[in-house]
Amino acid sequence: MSSWAGRSAVEIAAAVREKRVTPREVVAEHLARIERLDGRVGAFRKVRAQAALAEADEVASRADLDGLPLAGVPLAVKDNLAVCGESARNGSAATPDAPAGEDHVTVARLRAAGAVVVGLTNVPELCVFGTTEGPYGIARNPWDLSRTAGGSSGGSAAAVAAGLVPLALGNDGMGSLRIPAANCGLVTLKPGHGVVPAGIGNGDWFGMSENGPLATTVGDLRLMLAVLADREFAPTEERPRRRIAAAVRSPLAGVGVSRPYTIAVRQAAGVLARAGHQVRRAEPPYPLSLGVTALRHWTAGTAVDAEGLDRTRLARRTRVHAAVGRPFVRRVRTGEARERLRARLTPFFTEYDVLLTPALARRSPQAGPWHERGWLPNVLANTAYSPFTPPWNLTGWPAMSVPAGTLPSGAPCAVQLVGRPGTEALLLDLAEELEELSPWQRTAPVTGRT
Repeated sequence: MSSWAGRSAVEIAAAVREKRVTPREVVAEHLARIERLDGRVGAFRKVRAQAALAEADEVASRADLDGLPLAGVPLAVKDNLAVCGESARNGSAATPDAPAGEDHVTVARLRAAGAVVVGLTNVPELCVFGTTEGPYGIARNPWDLSRTAGGSSGGSAAAVAAGLVPLALGNDGMGSLRIPAANCGLVTLKPGHGVVPAGIGNGDWFGMSENGPLATTVGDLRLMLAVLADREFAPTEERPRRRIAAAVRSPLAGVGVSRPYTIAVRQAAGVLARAGHQVRRAEPPYPLSLGVTALRHWTAGTAVDAEGLDRTRLARRTRVHAAVGRPFVRRVRTGEARERLRARLTPFFTEYDVLLTPALARRSPQAGPWHERGWLPNVLANTAYSPFTPPWNLTGWPAMSVPAGTLPSGAPCAVQLVGRPGTEALLLDLAEELEELSPWQRTAPVTGRT
């Protein structure tokens, strides 16, 4: 590995500010790694090699270089957010190829902080599914190239896990940050509603979708989240004892949880208990109707996003998903089901500060052309492996994925941390304790054959 590719964003930015390395050198090393490895990983739809080098030179010439929190840090952006001068295809042949006239607000904030956009990452069409594949390629898990990176921020997660960039921007409407982060051994945080500007698709999936960072360390996660939210998330100097509920039952009836993920929860619970926290086994009172509520919101969000697109150019699974959701749009827009869910779960989060669950129910599906398969196989595959993430988009509360343990294949396993509104800093503190007491390998070896 080269001297800067694979380093943390905190390290890179400090070195650039202190002029121990130039932004061009950092970006060039990462571009070389992308050229060498991304043919196997499939993280990027578009690599902005020349534009990124020019932007790196612009960062180097800035008068405020020594104060930039992300000075010279290479960044990947999910391909459903506008990058000035580039098209945002959203994983679809049905979307326009016209370049954006300005950056999305989150991209603008990251660039203002000194980050350099090296490319746009692969997503499933309209960011619907928890696997990433389509007309622009298949994003694979760098830890196990036979498996999907997850979705819908799969390309962004794969890019960070493979050391192609230290940070990536993604978003999460039903788990689209946490699912690929869990697959790829990364830390991520889906912020609570209103913490980071959204502006995703046609209405943010009724306010359920949030933009957020993907990183290999909690320090990098804090750094990028602070830029995105335009506020600090500094670690607490004296970490108080927290009341943590450890739960392993699937929120969705009939979905089982595999042994590696239940073990990961027990291990993480043990680490936090030994650190002084009060950890108890307790299951949230998920309603039996949760699966139906999630499906209605998931499909209705796609129905809205598909409006105005040429349906003949959409994949069959996307067309069916939108058709299933169209009758639910009006009902979902009222927000009544989400409010009922919040009311049901709020007493549980009065008794406990944080909920600890598996991040996933089982390892990710095989990588392949899922976009060419039917709607029902896609829905069943997604539901079977990622039942733990949707409730917290429905409530709008913050939730994290944190690496914990390994799968039998050697790929990372992960847990989820969930908190009440406004507890992003608390979740980051707990994740940092897990990182300190049970550290994880930051970057995948990217071995194997596709």
